[in-house]
Amino acid sequence: MYAWLWRKLPFGLPGKLIGALGLAVATVALLWYVVFPWAEPILPFDDVQVSTEDGVPGGASVDEDIPYPTDSDNPAPSPSR
Repeated sequence: MYAWLWRKLPFGLPGKLIGALGLAVATVALLWYVVFPWAEPILPFDDVQVSTEDGVPGGASVDEDIPYPTDSDNPAPSPSR
């Protein structure tokens, strides 16, 4: 298939190189902007739920203490220069 495509591209070696690069870019753009956005809702990559053995979502049971402070998750912004 690639040999057939290479023979069909016009304008000698420079034209074949530019044409092959253009076809590759067009294929990647078609996949990136058409095929992947269409297929994303069908694929199960975002369908994740983490729970403990007792069924509590979040991975930590209710009576466990969190081993880190939760009030320092959002520190104050540093002064601008």
